[in-house]
Amino acid sequence: MSSHPQTQQRITVRKLLQMKSEAEKIVCLTAYDVSFAKVLDDAGVDVVLVGDSLGMVMQGLDNTLPVTMDDMVYHSRCVANGLTHSLLMVDMPFMSHITPEIALQNAGRLMKESGAQIVKLEGGSEQCDVVNALTSNGIPVCAHLGLQPQRVHKLGGYRVQGRETEAAERMLEEAIVLEQAGADALLLECVPAELATKITEAVSIPVIGIGAGIDVDGQVLVLQDILGITPGRAPKFSKNFMQGADSIQNAVSNYVEAVKAKEFPQQEHIF
Repeated sequence: MSSHPQTQQRITVRKLLQMKSEAEKIVCLTAYDVSFAKVLDDAGVDVVLVGDSLGMVMQGLDNTLPVTMDDMVYHSRCVANGLTHSLLMVDMPFMSHITPEIALQNAGRLMKESGAQIVKLEGGSEQCDVVNALTSNGIPVCAHLGLQPQRVHKLGGYRVQGRETEAAERMLEEAIVLEQAGADALLLECVPAELATKITEAVSIPVIGIGAGIDVDGQVLVLQDILGITPGRAPKFSKNFMQGADSIQNAVSNYVEAVKAKEFPQQEHIF
C-alpha cells in the first residue's frame, strides 16, 4: 500500500487549481466517518467528499432528499477529525441553499461547525446569486452539473444528462456562468465524455467527474462502490477496487494510483 509522506501539505482549493494547470489528476472519494477518513487520507486521496449520498449508503434511504443540515454537520465533523492531508468538501443538502441568505447561514455552519473547506451545491445558472454570495463571503464553492440527485423526481430518475445537443449546449453555458459567478470547482455527474471534455477545456476551474469520462481534471466515486459493498446493482461508472486487493487500504490506494495514472475510468465506465 502506498501512502503520502507525513510532511505533505494539506490540499487547498488553490492547490486544486495548480493540479489542473499541471495536468495532475485530482483524486476524490466519499467518506462519512473518521475511520474511513483516515484510510483515505493515508492513501493520498486529494479531496474527501462528505456527500448527501450518506442518506442512501449510511441511512438506507431511497434518495438524498431527507438528509438534513444536522446530518451533514455531524458526519462532516467526524470525517474532519480523520484528515491531515485531504481537502474536505461537504454537500449542501436539499433545500439548504434556496436563497443566498439561507445558503450563507447553512454553508457557514458547515465551515464553522464541521471544518468544511469547500461546499458543493447542485444546480445550474439559477444558483449564480448563491455562488456569488458564498464566495464573496470567503466560502469556496464547487458547483454540480449533470445528473443532480436532489432533482431525481424532476428528472424522472437517475439518467445521463446532456445527450441532446440543446441540453449539452445549455450545460456548457451554465458551467461558464457558474465559474463567472465565483465557483472554485465543478463536479460533472453522468455526462457524456465528449461533453465533459468540452466543459473541462472551456473553464479554468478544476472539473471533477463521476461518470464523465477520462479527460476531466479529476475523478470521484462513492467509497462503498469501490469496495464492492453497494446494495443492488453497481453503477456503470464505478469499479470494484477490492477485487485483487487484500485489504481496504490497498483497494483505496489502487484507486488513487489508477486515477493518477489515467487508468481509470476505462471505456466500460464511460457514457
